[in-house]
Amino acid sequence: MLRRWSQPNGYRQVLAVGLPLVVSFGTTSLIHFTDRVFLANYSVNAIAAALPAGIASFLSICFFMGVVSYVNVFVAQYVGAGAFQRVGASLWQGIYFSLASALFLASLYFVAEPIFAFAGHHPEVMRLEVIYFRILTLGAGAVVMATTLSCFFSGRGLTRPVMLVNLAGAALNIPLDYILINGVGWFPEMGIAGAALATVASQVLVLLLFALAVFTRGHDRCFAVRRARAWDGGLMRRMLRYGLPGGVQFFLDILVFTFFVFMVGRLGRAELAATNIVMAINTLSFMPMIGMSVAVSTLVGQAIGAGKPSGGVRATSSTLHIALAYMGLVALAFVFLPRELLYFFHSEHADAASQARMLELGVELLRFVAVYSLFDAMALVYMGALKGAGDIMFVMWTMALACLGMVIAPMLLGVELLGLGLYYIWGCVTFYVVVLGLVFRWRYGRGLWQNMRVIEATGAAD
Repeated sequence: MLRRWSQPNGYRQVLAVGLPLVVSFGTTSLIHFTDRVFLANYSVNAIAAALPAGIASFLSICFFMGVVSYVNVFVAQYVGAGAFQRVGASLWQGIYFSLASALFLASLYFVAEPIFAFAGHHPEVMRLEVIYFRILTLGAGAVVMATTLSCFFSGRGLTRPVMLVNLAGAALNIPLDYILINGVGWFPEMGIAGAALATVASQVLVLLLFALAVFTRGHDRCFAVRRARAWDGGLMRRMLRYGLPGGVQFFLDILVFTFFVFMVGRLGRAELAATNIVMAINTLSFMPMIGMSVAVSTLVGQAIGAGKPSGGVRATSSTLHIALAYMGLVALAFVFLPRELLYFFHSEHADAASQARMLELGVELLRFVAVYSLFDAMALVYMGALKGAGDIMFVMWTMALACLGMVIAPMLLGVELLGLGLYYIWGCVTFYVVVLGLVFRWRYGRGLWQNMRVIEATGAAD
């Protein structure tokens, strides 16, 4: 372990690339966590509506985010191959895709009511869900575009700028949440609409800061971030060839948890509120692992681009050790400190019986999260390694089969036909995560990814 610390793609390099991404994705979790803490203290209906509407909004974005996130792999492999001038061209193809995505996402404003009417939640909860969803989707294009621009830094392994920009967004969101939800000073009390507006404002700030950081003269000279803005049909086709499966994979992953939350909502408001709270806590611990997944994808991509897949093997094992150590501590906290974690969501507006019921359910549900946490970390690390090399089709089909066969079909059968309850639904999700971790470990161990690459083989170094 001591030797691995200082080796290329060892612990020190993984942490140098990964920790800023951990903080960056942690700030995304912090924004949603803050929304839910303030809303839990505002009203039970608001917290019950926040997670279904928030997940539904994220589900609508995640396909496009998954596509443009693959710009990260192209940038990493071009940097590894020394073809620096192709970095700007990759970035601009992602920008064009992001602009089209923004228009589509804004149009979802008009279908919000049918979506949440189908869910069958309580009428007041549904009304709040529609409000929250509509505001978030109007600002969703900023999220996709910011994801694209962040790849310019993360793909090169320079993740500190990504961290600083996202910290600025979180720093704006927290006071805006308090002001707009509760009404402070000249601002009216807006409730759940205020939480959504605060989130959109922070996302727009992140986009503006990324734009200022990327499109500089120095970056244009080295990476053609201004000069290479022409449409490149061949590069766009190659990016879509790998990015579209990446988008489908990301969409399916979020679809599982969206469907899961909507099914829980059919059981009752207490079950939905407890699940929302536990998922908010889980997200705060889980999102940093997405940062480590992007880090290993970057390091594997650079190793593949340089023609040295052994470096990718070392980066993956180093990342896995770090991820398992972190998630192991998180799992222990879920088992031994559940009430302390749930205390953040105590609401003065709810009656004592409702609070006691949500606390009892929350303690039990955190044990499910503790069971699948380590497998979740394992799945994210190995999936990041496979995506960094270009093995995205296997990832997509695995997610598709697992989503349908282990979550959607069993939940529909168990809840709608057999009348099974909350613990059965959580058991399906736990089994799904465990299987994904084991399958991606098997695929990685076969080593086929070491002979893959996403960039053109004949690209000359600049």
